[in-house]
Amino acid sequence: MIQSIIVLSRYISLFFRIFLFQNIFYYLNVLFYGDARPALKVLGPSSEELKQGEATVMCLANKGFPSDWSLSWKESRSPVVQENDGLYSWSSTLRLPADHWMKVGSVTCEATQGSHTLVSEPLMRDQCPQS
Repeated sequence: MIQSIIVLSRYISLFFRIFLFQNIFYYLNVLFYGDARPALKVLGPSSEELKQGEATVMCLANKGFPSDWSLSWKESRSPVVQENDGLYSWSSTLRLPADHWMKVGSVTCEATQGSHTLVSEPLMRDQCPQS
């Protein structure tokens, strides 16, 4: 009985240490970073893909905080990954037919937090070497 209580107390102690560490890590990030706007990078389609009749445009977001940012092409939510430094990274992909890609002037990736668009990054089709 006493051994069971000792084992149980060790598990409870471990649980609280983990819980406390995760919360301290989160609050330290809030203290140091506040709402850190992610840096966006939009990548255009490859020439090989365009030859196959498709175009994939990717948006990468790095070093944002907290994790409630989202990336969109006006319709999608992207997965969120927490990095070792406590900041988050996301990515979003837009797929469209190559003939449609050849008609657009630009596409824009938007990073939003709540109902506010705080960061956007356009990609001009004519700036892509493959187009």
